[in-house]
Amino acid sequence: MSMKASDTKPVESMKASDTKPVEIPLRDYAFVRASLLARHEIALLDVREEDPHAQAHPLFAANFPLARLELDAYAKLPRRDVPIVTFDDGANDRTAMLAAARLRALGYSDVSVFRDGLQGWIAAGGEVFRDVNVPSKSFGELVESKRHTPSLSAEEVQSLIEAKADVVIVDARRFDEYQTMSIPTAVSCPGAELVLRVPDLAPRPETRVIVNCAGRTRSIIGTQSLINAGLPNPVSALRNGTIGWTLAGQTLDKGQQRQAGAPAPSSVTVAARRAQDVANRAGVRRATLADAQAWQAQEGRTTYFFDARTPEEFAAGHLPGFRSTPGGQLVQETEMVAPVRGARILLVDTDGVRANMTASWLAQMAWDVYVLDGVTRDDLTQAGSGWAPLPPTPAHRSLSVADFAVAMRDPADLLVIDLARHAQYVQGHIPGAWFALRSQLARALEQMPSAPRVVITCPDGLLSAYAAPDVSAAIGREVEVLAGGTNAWKAAGHPLEQGPTRLASPPLDRYKRPYEGTNNAREAMQGYLDWEFGLVEQLRRDGTHHFTVI
Repeated sequence: MSMKASDTKPVESMKASDTKPVEIPLRDYAFVRASLLARHEIALLDVREEDPHAQAHPLFAANFPLARLELDAYAKLPRRDVPIVTFDDGANDRTAMLAAARLRALGYSDVSVFRDGLQGWIAAGGEVFRDVNVPSKSFGELVESKRHTPSLSAEEVQSLIEAKADVVIVDARRFDEYQTMSIPTAVSCPGAELVLRVPDLAPRPETRVIVNCAGRTRSIIGTQSLINAGLPNPVSALRNGTIGWTLAGQTLDKGQQRQAGAPAPSSVTVAARRAQDVANRAGVRRATLADAQAWQAQEGRTTYFFDARTPEEFAAGHLPGFRSTPGGQLVQETEMVAPVRGARILLVDTDGVRANMTASWLAQMAWDVYVLDGVTRDDLTQAGSGWAPLPPTPAHRSLSVADFAVAMRDPADLLVIDLARHAQYVQGHIPGAWFALRSQLARALEQMPSAPRVVITCPDGLLSAYAAPDVSAAIGREVEVLAGGTNAWKAAGHPLEQGPTRLASPPLDRYKRPYEGTNNAREAMQGYLDWEFGLVEQLRRDGTHHFTVI
């Protein structure tokens, strides 16, 4: 699609680090829709904070907040010439333009802005979705509608528990979510682990297996995974998960520690055969180590490299260039780690089960997905939590923890700005520090007292280093960055303050899911379920998904 000269707009210099205005092309609804329908690579990046993103956005608009852009860009947008379209509210919102300029400065060559943002999308007739992880959640609803995935109500499951029936309940969420609240007797077994571990949890084919999550998606996908893999047991989802359990007036457990154990070698062999059969039916393709090494050049095609095993296994040893992305969460949160729609995904494990089962779902979600074969433990030469590539930090004035401790003796002359996520700030921050969102910096500074000395911090010092030019430009003078951030302050034995003590910005960086925690309003939980029930119809109206169900 050609662009006229008028289809560009200059971005004014807004940063101390900016050198000159940048011409940014504008894109429209027809361009984005045509790219999605043709399955061309495109990163439609909603650069607003998570809460406004969750209120309304296009189906494949990945949340990519401007405030954390430097931390995410190189890992999540690995090909520097990938087509990128930034997206914001529209009207007088300049977030998308600023994000586009920053991406250009980081070396991305094909960056444009969606004309008029959310308002332009709606005006063009684009379908708008609520909540987060919408591609995965809508796909889960489509799976249930096509396969009629069996489910049991909360009351039926409660009766089975009370009758001490031959039943095993497995919780397909992350272990930390399971610990927060769980169904009585349930065992933690995150989604990609189900086909690998459930056969040993329920070795008798007569044993009923029930899969639950917080709402619907992971229990539907988990249940259907076991059915697709040919588990001989009767398998059902807990209908509406812990939300349904709570709405039924039934009590959840808290703080449980039960986890599915390691499978027997014979079980792994059987599970691997089942998983590869499912992957083959879904159209998953195979790759070699030579393929992986070639694709890491990121030339002409974006490739994501994901290790589908548990984080603990990944830390013990993994392939260079791969990221720890447990398979169940990858299916649930694909757009969070792979914002380039139309990209290639390469998955690996060491058992032939988790990568194949995860890939089978991604293939049905219209991803070009491969599983890496022939990997042995000798190939897993890297240890630790992995490495995310980061751009160099701009020049800034650094302040050691020791010197900062001296400055803290006279707090009246000091303003401390904490750019942590709101949840991190509440959990623990330097006494007297103000919480501020980088994306809301000008408004946040209006809420803070003036001081002759300004120090900015964040958990590890990285984000505050990237943001230092922003703060300096906003206040008109140099600021200091606490070296090592709040973590270094704590490690040196200094105290932290807890709670929402000084909020200069609203907590827009986190959307409160109706299924999180244990004190959600009944109306919010029921409203969330009603929303999920309507997703299949929204998919039909949108028409860009290419989803299939085997």
